[in-house]
Amino acid sequence: MCLAIPMRVLEIKGSSDDLLNPQIATVETDGIQKEVRLDLVDRMPEIGDYLIIHAGFAVNCLDAENAEINLRLLRELAEGMEKPADEKRV
Repeated sequence: MCLAIPMRVLEIKGSSDDLLNPQIATVETDGIQKEVRLDLVDRMPEIGDYLIIHAGFAVNCLDAENAEINLRLLRELAEGMEKPADEKRV
């Protein structure tokens, strides 16, 4: 199963015109930052935009409202997985 995570763009480096210097975004969610490639994204993001990230690549731009909904659902899923099995059946 694949899982894509919404992350907010903090910085964009590189050039779309230079194949040897591809565009890379620094993105963040929940205090975790990483660099991702922008080769596959549906449109070029701006600082503050949200991106769906999978395997080190941005694959889709996402508006802030949908990003927050997705992040909330992922947090709820993670919290549910942390509970002991007997608490989940309540």
